[in-house]
This record gives sequence, C-alpha cells and structure tokens, in this order.
Amino acid sequence: MSLEMVILVDENDQEIGLMEKQEAHEKALLHRAFSVMVFNQKGEMLLQQRALNKYHSGGLWTNTCCSHPRAGETTLEAAHRRLKEEMGFDCELHLHQSFIYKAPFENGLTEHEFDHVFVGNYNLNPDYNLEEVASYKWISLEDLNQQLAEDPSQFTVWFKMIMDNYVHLP
Repeated sequence: MSLEMVILVDENDQEIGLMEKQEAHEKALLHRAFSVMVFNQKGEMLLQQRALNKYHSGGLWTNTCCSHPRAGETTLEAAHRRLKEEMGFDCELHLHQSFIYKAPFENGLTEHEFDHVFVGNYNLNPDYNLEEVASYKWISLEDLNQQLAEDPSQFTVWFKMIMDNYVHLP
C-alpha cells in the first residue's frame, strides 16, 4: 500500500512540494484540498456523516464530500474522483470559491488547507461507501442553518466555515 501524499502549496495555491498526508497534518503545513456541495432540484443540500473511523471528525456531518488532489491531478478531477468513491455518483461541478483555513484537532493533527469549494446538482440518492460515510441526508438550507445555529458541534469545522462565508447558494 502506497502512502497517500498531499500537495503542499503557498498562500497563492502555487505548488511547492509533496508530503505524506499524515505528516502534513502533524506539521500543520498548508496543502491543497477541496469540498464538494451537491444540491437537488428542491434546493436541498446533500450532507454526509463522516465514517466513525476517520482520522479526525469521525461521525460529524459535513458537505457532500471532501479530500485532497493527488500529484498530477487537477482539483476538479480529484473532486469528481472522490464524489464517485465516497458517494457513488458523479455530476457536473463548478468552482464556487476558495479559501484558506487552519483548524487544530484534539488528536494533535491540524488541517491547514487551501480549500476549493465545488458545487453541483444531483437528484437521486447516493450509493455511498461505508468505509467513508456513516450516513447521508438531504436538508433544506433553512433547516441546515437552524441546526448549525442550535448545535454547531455536530458539524465539521471546514463545513461551518464554508457555510459562514457562502453568500450565494444555488
């Protein structure tokens, strides 16, 4: 089994090297990542509950999928790959926004990511990967915002940041 590498970047998203994923999270180094948000025709967002065995944020609710591109892979190609791997479907995606965030976790790891947020539309239920996803739900933005306000601890840190800065939803 080969080590999973992440693409280290500067604050302008220019590649500066590769590093093993665990080491990059231990050293809190800035690396390229993406988050995918999928909506249905009713305007509901597809959320996933992260598998309980994830290296951080297990069991928390988050956007449709997220991960890191591989060396030689565009961020959009990676978003399509992981959408299929995690949620069992693919759809057209477009880049909505990008931002940098840094979030330490209780296990000593830190996410320090240049996160590219992609948006897409899909109207069927996913055939999700149980190794990656514990559950899923379609949720209206009104209900989602209410849940975020009432109990933000049930959501991942990056998803809360995306929602705080996500001005124009499809």
